[in-house]
Amino acid sequence: MKTMMRGSSSRGSSMAHNHWTNISSHPPFSDFNDNNNKCLPGQPSSSSTKINSKPKTLPHEHIDRYKRGDMHPVSALYQLSQVLQFKLDMKETGTTAGITGFYFAFCAVIDGVQYKTGMGVTKKEARAKAAELALEELIASLENDGIPSDVSAGPPALPVREKDSTIPEVHSGRAVIERKNPIKDQVPNVVREVFTKLMDSYPEFSGCGGTVTAFVMLSPAGCEVVALGTGSSNTKASPAPTGRILHDSHAVVTARRSLMRFLYRNLLLFFSKNSALEEKSVFQQDQTTKLLSLKNHFTLHLYLSQLPKGAAQIPSQLRLNPLSISAWEVNNQIGLHAVVEGKVFSKFSSSYEQIGSHVVSMSATDKIMQWQVLGFQGALLSHFIEPVYVSSIFIGNRSCSDTRGMEMAVNQRVDGITSALPLYYCVYRPHISLVSSALPPDAHPSQKSLSLNWSHGDLLVEVVNALDGKSTEDSPFKSSPALASRLCKAAMLSRFNLVAKETQREELLTAVTYREAKMMAKPYQEAKSVLKSYLERKGYGQWVEKPPISDHFSM
Repeated sequence: MKTMMRGSSSRGSSMAHNHWTNISSHPPFSDFNDNNNKCLPGQPSSSSTKINSKPKTLPHEHIDRYKRGDMHPVSALYQLSQVLQFKLDMKETGTTAGITGFYFAFCAVIDGVQYKTGMGVTKKEARAKAAELALEELIASLENDGIPSDVSAGPPALPVREKDSTIPEVHSGRAVIERKNPIKDQVPNVVREVFTKLMDSYPEFSGCGGTVTAFVMLSPAGCEVVALGTGSSNTKASPAPTGRILHDSHAVVTARRSLMRFLYRNLLLFFSKNSALEEKSVFQQDQTTKLLSLKNHFTLHLYLSQLPKGAAQIPSQLRLNPLSISAWEVNNQIGLHAVVEGKVFSKFSSSYEQIGSHVVSMSATDKIMQWQVLGFQGALLSHFIEPVYVSSIFIGNRSCSDTRGMEMAVNQRVDGITSALPLYYCVYRPHISLVSSALPPDAHPSQKSLSLNWSHGDLLVEVVNALDGKSTEDSPFKSSPALASRLCKAAMLSRFNLVAKETQREELLTAVTYREAKMMAKPYQEAKSVLKSYLERKGYGQWVEKPPISDHFSM
């Protein structure tokens, strides 16, 4: 059996919201004093007991009992399922191949979404661990932003400073917004703060900001941007075995590669052998698998200044009803899309067949869909960390009226694939919503061929000419006279080798080329193969592969 290591926090939040607003007459956490209704660990409690009034507040007292250790986690989870009326199943699953000894493994499945796997030497222990992991994420979601303001009267669960204002603090390139507003308000505010600060520092590049993507991390410390990118084009340069050319400089790709730099930086903090630096890392280590994952209560969120190119821009009137629309038109709209020199082509269009030898990239929508299955970390980082998914996608486009196309393209197209994926990989369903724009009204894309990138910890932004795939002569940050971008594949391979040395992973250092290092990530490559085969089998088209020559380079 396959399993999903990290349940969707956003799913927990939206699920909690829906259940609290639509809840019927179910009791809050009971003390199970009635022997007829007693719930044993690992067994669902009876749902026949009802009361006439629905709960108005989150039952903090009972959650506190669980946190104090006075309530078994399985019992607490089943009681929560009664209150919120979600379907709960404790599912036995599998362990990883690298685990020595005999272990049982369970995961909580809530309304069809699998949460982290718990392991133990007995089934009871594994089931309890799985319930504990699910409760950790669910309770955090409920306490922070899962309960509507008119239902929950409790204070925020995570600490905030004593301030009346939610104005961001900005220092050393970092913006933090404290957790006093819902996350859909926090994210555009903190992105706006960082973007404005960068543009104020480099006004000569203000025309690069027409399309902005940012990754935002929500933690007990607040909400902060960890990676940001702009851009709307890809290169005209032909693939070459150097690893020093950026072939795709669209904002979502630029921001994602900036996120990878942020993850590498935090890996080095974690493995620094310095407790103070390790504490600053966003990672924690699973002592069983030795893989790292984001710390508890740390979630990643994606901000897009506009709907991404491709199937997300599906016409609102299009319906997946074969009786009302031709199969060709459906495929043409929701199938895979390719991008050439900034122009988008459906894989089923005649225009795509005439592209010829141009450099082709998959559309931003298709890439986001792929990353929500494989993780945003990519193949190299998956040697060290579990897949990294985003819990929410926020679209700050003033002209966008709905997210239906995004929901279909990112979530629905990959429904049913989870069971075929290797351990840790899944369909991680983000909560998708419209938010206010993070861009100032005067942000005009006058420098369309330029792309900016920045990640948390950078002192300078880098400006890349998307047409030739290299940083510009006047870029504030330049890695070398050759102008190879810090986002290029060669730079990523260099960081990978550095982490492999720090962690004494000698087997990884035997890889001669970039491609060889990627192919050594067996579970990742398996998941990638499963995804591509699934999409083709479902009729969405064939994934475009970059020419292999672009990966055959070494340091």
